[in-house]
Amino acid sequence: MAIHSPADLAEIAELVGRNTGDRPVWLRVGRLFDGSGYDVLADAHLVFDPLRIRHVGRADDPPSSSVLGPQQTGPDLELPDFTVLPGLIEAHAHLFLDGDPVDHQVRQQYLQLDAGQLLKQAKPRWERLIQCGVLAVRDAGDKDGIGLAMAADCRAAGGQVSTTGYLDSPGAAIHHQKRYGSFMSRPLEEFDSPAACVQDRIHAGAHRIKLIATGIINFKAGKVTAPPQMEVEELKAFVDAARAHGKQTFAHASGTDGVQNVIDSGVTTVEHGYFVTHDQLSQMRDQNIGWVPTIAPVRIQFDRADDMGWNEEIQSHLRRIVEDHQKMLIHAQQIGVPVIAGSDAGSCGVPHGYGFLRELELMQDSGMTAIEVLRSATGRGAEMLDFHEPIGRISDGSRSRFLLTPHNPLSDVGELWLPKIIALDGGSTVVGRLSG
Repeated sequence: MAIHSPADLAEIAELVGRNTGDRPVWLRVGRLFDGSGYDVLADAHLVFDPLRIRHVGRADDPPSSSVLGPQQTGPDLELPDFTVLPGLIEAHAHLFLDGDPVDHQVRQQYLQLDAGQLLKQAKPRWERLIQCGVLAVRDAGDKDGIGLAMAADCRAAGGQVSTTGYLDSPGAAIHHQKRYGSFMSRPLEEFDSPAACVQDRIHAGAHRIKLIATGIINFKAGKVTAPPQMEVEELKAFVDAARAHGKQTFAHASGTDGVQNVIDSGVTTVEHGYFVTHDQLSQMRDQNIGWVPTIAPVRIQFDRADDMGWNEEIQSHLRRIVEDHQKMLIHAQQIGVPVIAGSDAGSCGVPHGYGFLRELELMQDSGMTAIEVLRSATGRGAEMLDFHEPIGRISDGSRSRFLLTPHNPLSDVGELWLPKIIALDGGSTVVGRLSG
């Protein structure tokens, strides 16, 4: 069956969803981005079944009979105007939080819900994530086990087909008592040592360890005014304890002093990193520490300043903070810091899925190319974050989780908002134009 530039995506989606273990689907597409680098395959072959991708090749590298089904001698679909790219990875999201409201009172009332109610509210967020092409999430922590419960649901299939996507979670983040983070963390003072605290998180099912190393930006002052929560030696103790269990660490940190502490401790990734310096970025590059810059939650404070009640002075602070952060992002990309896309979804005004697409646009607006942004949202995260499944790439053996679109997000990530097909473990969903 050959369809050239079809107007109706449903016909393609129906065929994409027909793949089986005995007879996979063979596509030939105009553009294929595999997520591993910055190259794009033109006129590419893609063969897949419900569990894995069997073959990826250029026009002169068609699949062999060993990966095809009986009497499968040519592509099932010829799609010369279509783009294929891996399912997106959201590297920093709080699935227990509702990012839509910006009203402080509404958000506080939401946080009064019990764990059962929070879980009930969180589970439907997968639908929006999938519509946005987000097929994997590194949850950033909550104190009630919401992320861990949802991750357990995602793993219930035991490596077989999934109706959601991939999710892992640190469970409760770790902070100092009476310091920032109590809504998503449990204090380290509950334990005699960092090692005992990490052991508790591992016992609860944590896939990695989340540390709250600093406070947050004081928008009225235009800087981080509180001293760091954790000093270097304390952070190192957590990192060492996590490594002893084979687990990564990621640290919430903003403010130059706090960022330096987490760099010196050897964490896997720095989250947010506002007020990072050029020298610190060089250190991160040299130590292969990833950076998740999360532009969206601060930019929304500026974009919706009237709703937030910010005066002109605070708006000027916000503008400066965001512009400086974007400049540092470009410098990081240029010198080779592993930049990983994450939106801090669930924070004020950053809804799940839509907030991530907005984050990608803000990264592109900073000066990154669309392909650089998309790599940060696919293969780069897959390289750095030690996921338990082969996701974030389109390569032989990877999970069959990708986006198929008649548009070209490889030239403009804004085209991810346009109609597309989501392929997830043999299932396929047509998504129309999104409006976030």
